Amino acid sequence: MTTTADPQRADTSPLTVRDDVVPVQIASGSKARRRPLLAAASFALVCLGGLLAAWAWSATSSTVSVLAARTNVQRGAVISEGNLMTVSINADPALRPVPASDIAAIVGQRATADIAAGTLVSRTQVAAAVLPAAGMSLVGIGLPTTSMPGEPLQPGDAVRVVATPGEQGDVSDGPPPVTPATVVSVDADDVTGMRIVTVAVPQADAATLAARASTGNVAVVLDSRER
Repeated sequence: MTTTADPQRADTSPLTVRDDVVPVQIASGSKARRRPLLAAASFALVCLGGLLAAWAWSATSSTVSVLAARTNVQRGAVISEGNLMTVSINADPALRPVPASDIAAIVGQRATADIAAGTLVSRTQVAAAVLPAAGMSLVGIGLPTTSMPGEPLQPGDAVRVVATPGEQGDVSDGPPPVTPATVVSVDADDVTGMRIVTVAVPQADAATLAARASTGNVAVVLDSRER
């Protein structure tokens, strides 16, 4: 028995699309890889900003307040408070400026060298008195150790510079010429091994003593340190 389909009963209704179905979009591989790169770049920028902030804080926190010259100060002049000002600088072991808190120890001192306005003030540029003092002169004397006392000389020592015989051992009649002096400094000449003794003497005696010292025929006698 053969069954024949009824063409009039065939389903001819049109297809319908549901509105509640949302199509799924699949991200491409390039966009997925881009997100980790952006996250890494953002993290690097945050770290860089932190490092810059730490550096700026360290730079400002390591500054110190020191004294500088507000005006020009000539050698020998008495330093007043008006000659000084306070400035902030980065701490550097190579620099030895005077802390601003020590201004009372600088005011009233004398400048041992010309101090230009705007420059830092160091302790080597000031002293209670300027050398040489008025009416005095400084003379440098080169001496071998055999012409010096065994006791090391110190600044402020009272000494006598005595003329000694020449190479021929000639001794003039009477006592040898003697020049009283005060030791200012003692330095060593590494080349010759000599000691360079700088002494302060009255201006009237400076030329004669310098002439004697140039011959090398002098010796230094240390007098008592008891006052």
